[in-house]
Amino acid sequence: MSRHMIIYVHGFNSSPDSIKARLLGQYLAAQHPDIDYRVPALSHWPSEAVASVEALIEEVPGQKVTLVGSSLGGFYSIWLTERYKQCRAVLVNPAIYPHRLLADWLGENENLYTHERYTLTPTHLHQLEALALPCITQHERFLLLTQTADETLDYREGAEYLDGAEQFVQRGGSHGFDRFEDLMPAIVAFGRGTVALPPATELAASQ
Repeated sequence: MSRHMIIYVHGFNSSPDSIKARLLGQYLAAQHPDIDYRVPALSHWPSEAVASVEALIEEVPGQKVTLVGSSLGGFYSIWLTERYKQCRAVLVNPAIYPHRLLADWLGENENLYTHERYTLTPTHLHQLEALALPCITQHERFLLLTQTADETLDYREGAEYLDGAEQFVQRGGSHGFDRFEDLMPAIVAFGRGTVALPPATELAASQ
């Protein structure tokens, strides 16, 4: 039985079919078939999204779990890692204050991958606020991967919030995190308790 689970926690209006989720799955299948890789399809309701990841974590009490949280999934991963001592988190261009960001998205929305249509409401924002933590307390269990040309989020919010945690801050790139595949060995290493980051070579900003 695998002693290490990696859970990819996708972002807002995304799905298990996202590019990063698929790339990581392909890499793990080829290089680390012993790792149990999960990519849950998250509800647009924050409380339900978090509960679905909690269910996976609670399947393996005592086992190592690495959460790879992208954007809104990074926000969820912060809350979960503070709650579950068996977890470590790799946060990819995480949303730190999504209740503020998504206030501009109230109304009709459509998931980019599943094409599910739903209404984003103030209740969604209230559920996000309920998950917001003033700070992290277990700095050694967090790794930030962020690119400065993120067109959706201000990368400085993540860098400031996660001050004291391991950080990979790369100039250029995009919200989707260009060259994500370069960081996949570091993700596995961090889940096993080792920091093995490549040089943060500057990238051109994606157009």
